[in-house]
Amino acid sequence: MFTTLPRPTPLQQLEVLITSTVGRDTAGSGKDGKLRGRSRTQVAGFRSRVTGNRVPVRAVISKEDNKTLEGAKVVENPKEFNGGVDVRAVIKIRKKMKEKISERIEDQWESFVTGIGQGILIQLISEDIDPVTKSGKSAESYVRGWLPKPSNHSYVVEYAADFVVPYDFGHPGATLITNFHGKEFYLMEIVIHGFSEGPIFFPANTWIHSRNDNPGSRIIFRNQAHLPSQTPAGLRDLRREDLLSIRGNGKGERKPHDRIYDYAPYNDLGKPDKGEDLARPVLAGEERPYPRRCRTGRPPSKTDPLSESRIEKPHPVYVPRDENFEEIKQNTFAAGRLKALLHNLIPSIAATLSSSDISFNCFSDIDKLYNDGLLLKDEEQKEGIGNQFMANFMKQALTVGERLLKYEIPAIIRSDRFSWLRDNEFARQTLAGVNPVNIELLKEFPILSKLDPAEYGPPESAITKQLIEAELNGMSVEEAIEKKRLFALDYHDILLPFIEKMNNLPGRKAYASRTIFFYNQSNTLRPIVIELSLPPTPSSPWNKRVFAHGHDATTHWIWKQAKAHVCSNDAGIHQLVNHWLRTHACMEPYIIATHRQLSSIHPIYKLLHPHMRYTMEINALARQSLINGGGIIEASFSPGKYAMELSSACYKSMWRFDMEALPADLIRRGMAVEDSSMPCGVKLLIEDYPYASDGLLVWSAIEELVRSYVEHFYSEPNSVTSDVELQAWWNEIKNKGHYDKRNEPWWPKLNTEEDLSGILTTMIWIASGQHAAINFGQYPFGGYVPNRPTLMRKVIPQEDDIAYEKFLLNPQLTFLSSLPTQLQATKVMAVQETLSTHSADEEYLGQVHHLQSHWTNDHEILKLFEKFAAKLEEIEETVTKRNKDYRLKNRCGAGIPPYELLHPSSGPGVTGRGIPNSISI
Repeated sequence: MFTTLPRPTPLQQLEVLITSTVGRDTAGSGKDGKLRGRSRTQVAGFRSRVTGNRVPVRAVISKEDNKTLEGAKVVENPKEFNGGVDVRAVIKIRKKMKEKISERIEDQWESFVTGIGQGILIQLISEDIDPVTKSGKSAESYVRGWLPKPSNHSYVVEYAADFVVPYDFGHPGATLITNFHGKEFYLMEIVIHGFSEGPIFFPANTWIHSRNDNPGSRIIFRNQAHLPSQTPAGLRDLRREDLLSIRGNGKGERKPHDRIYDYAPYNDLGKPDKGEDLARPVLAGEERPYPRRCRTGRPPSKTDPLSESRIEKPHPVYVPRDENFEEIKQNTFAAGRLKALLHNLIPSIAATLSSSDISFNCFSDIDKLYNDGLLLKDEEQKEGIGNQFMANFMKQALTVGERLLKYEIPAIIRSDRFSWLRDNEFARQTLAGVNPVNIELLKEFPILSKLDPAEYGPPESAITKQLIEAELNGMSVEEAIEKKRLFALDYHDILLPFIEKMNNLPGRKAYASRTIFFYNQSNTLRPIVIELSLPPTPSSPWNKRVFAHGHDATTHWIWKQAKAHVCSNDAGIHQLVNHWLRTHACMEPYIIATHRQLSSIHPIYKLLHPHMRYTMEINALARQSLINGGGIIEASFSPGKYAMELSSACYKSMWRFDMEALPADLIRRGMAVEDSSMPCGVKLLIEDYPYASDGLLVWSAIEELVRSYVEHFYSEPNSVTSDVELQAWWNEIKNKGHYDKRNEPWWPKLNTEEDLSGILTTMIWIASGQHAAINFGQYPFGGYVPNRPTLMRKVIPQEDDIAYEKFLLNPQLTFLSSLPTQLQATKVMAVQETLSTHSADEEYLGQVHHLQSHWTNDHEILKLFEKFAAKLEEIEETVTKRNKDYRLKNRCGAGIPPYELLHPSSGPGVTGRGIPNSISI
């Protein structure tokens, strides 16, 4: 960072306003003696406009560090230039779209101050070295003067700064921006006019802090990528110092204006100061490993020094300033979050709910959520309000209308409300639902557990050869395995260590489950047997039950309950492992390392930047309201208070970076085999596997783009190994971001262009296609509770149970009373609807957002992205054709919603389609 002159006092500002044409450096006047606001061209220092003193340019890391880096010297007699080139910088600033009156008045004053040249200082830095200072040549000027507003964006304003630079100034490579206003502003871009090469763009899209908060100036580089070894001499110091400023010093509590990226463990989920029931273990270390999150620097809690104190809503959790939601995103998210917030904090708001939290009594109770909505009761609202903030919040909420909690009909029942009852739909969703990433080929029989038999009982499954062969139409188990016709959804070993603790929670009853599917001659999956297990007890060491679909009414209803338990397990693993852990949590260390180790002019930073948008903010919100102790996930999913411990256990036993690539994951699960003649080098065992078949198209397009991009910048031998920033980036991801897995042998090497392409393709796939496939179907599939319950509250009754008689008399009521309560259901529906919503400012894969329109001046790279965009348009056409092909029964047929989760583009709202660039919700 660069510090600049002290902020003028109000009296000095007034003096400057009155005598605005007096006391200026003569170099800032034209030949006719009139003031034109031009700068004195200098190298390392400049004269204060108020005091006349020379102020050294200092490089600092942050306000609290108070460290000065070497390399900049004060020039006592800066060279005066009698002639040069007229240059104009156009500064584009974005204001709030919706402003309060007080904000408008403040903006008008700041606009006036900027317009007369007292609000923003800009320094232009050359790529060429000045022989005296050994730093880049510099010219500085205050921003002054208003330009006409762009006609299509009333909230965008432009200002100008005029320079005279010497003829030998060279190419401008960076600008330094100093904000003398009392508050931050959003800088969109700077365009420099006057050089022979034409307009030069400096894309910013960043918040510029007030020097009241941090005296350092912001460094904005031009839209040209440089490997570290190819950095122009005049920019080398700036490149290094900008990275130092982003890393910080690892001390102190972060402030809202900071843009410091650092690591911390997941030690902020619990509230130990509120009591033992809300305390949560730290997720880090050998016992409970986990990826790292962004460091906030908050002090430890009072009762547990290892846990960080929490900050509760409406106060925000720190993320680096540019990671915050922009205004459009804030508005979209708030609209959806409204329902979740009401359900979470005021459980007695709905007239059809009670303080005892009742069950659904009949299916029409569920239908009312879509047809009638839930009416709010005034007296219960008042009881649920705990402070003035919530009182105001409720008042605003009620203006929306009394049907605030009315839900859209989910896609899964929109065309066929009874589809969820069918076995083929249950199986279809393992390939084309919201969690299509756990089904695997059954490779061996008998099925054996890998858990310790001394603690968890005999390893053999209760699923016998006879049970399976009864459903194979004359085929033996050995033949079915040889022909790759048997598949499994196996959550036994993942869940069994947690089942006893989960079932001791009030209102929770779960099993560890295994489900076997048969891929029949008509090329469709059919579930044939389900095993549900409880931990062994002295009286029941073999605590396993097996269910088949049967043909009589009693067996039929019990089979439905067994499927519901499988769906509940699937929902928990989906949310806590495949969704949260494998995309959100694992992506955050990549983002932190990218900012800390790769300069913003590094080509790999530029490639990854669109795929990092909003992720840290949504993760912070999740830690505050969703995955925290007592949060919505714990309240609404089977694992309850053990949810994140389960997620940690899966990270420990299952997660490895090299298997997060789509082709590798499909091969690992036995859903594909290696085949060099096929695209992506794999052949699917089940051709009609929508997630995989569409996903491979998207993967292939990303891989082709990344390979070409990497080859463009790393064309020299050993260019990957000699890239010091790149090597530091990869080492930090392994050794800091995934510290608990740092010694694993499976981490890919980073020695060649091929290594780099593979790593980057995996990261971009996780942030885009993988997250889209398992996120945006949450409400379309989970919005109807019976189709995908997130928890079960009762075990399946057996003949010697008292509950068995009640089951026989009213099996429907037994089934519904096993599902989440009305309050639990509506809470999780609100969350799923929010998480399934695209905001109006979404940036989709292959689309260049207007804010990134000038992100590079490399025409070869632009051609690569144009080719990528065209490829994604072809993929959209292919997906559309597949969804109309009646031979593909998993995505086309009577009442079956088309599979569009990997259809690249989408409009705003809950659409069940669209691949954003990043994990933005």
